[in-house]
Amino acid sequence: MQKGIKFRIYPNKGQKAFIHQTLGCCRFIYNRGLAMRKEGYEKGEKIGYGQTSAMLTELKKQEEFAFLKEVDSIALQQSLRDLDRGFVNFF
Repeated sequence: MQKGIKFRIYPNKGQKAFIHQTLGCCRFIYNRGLAMRKEGYEKGEKIGYGQTSAMLTELKKQEEFAFLKEVDSIALQQSLRDLDRGFVNFF
């Protein structure tokens, strides 16, 4: 028999803002990666996780996207992995 325990967390205002910022950045990276793959597909190019990960690295170097450095990099990479897994499962 397995038992489960439920926990409920109550983040403060600063933690809520950080969570929302992280989720927004993940959504931004996912959509940029999706657009990159869509353009590549229309041109007949094959774009994989490596290219989208390199795109993320280049975006972090630009001043315009400095906000990407403030959030957890693992969360951003995971959103690209989720995108890659969706494409692999589709094709």
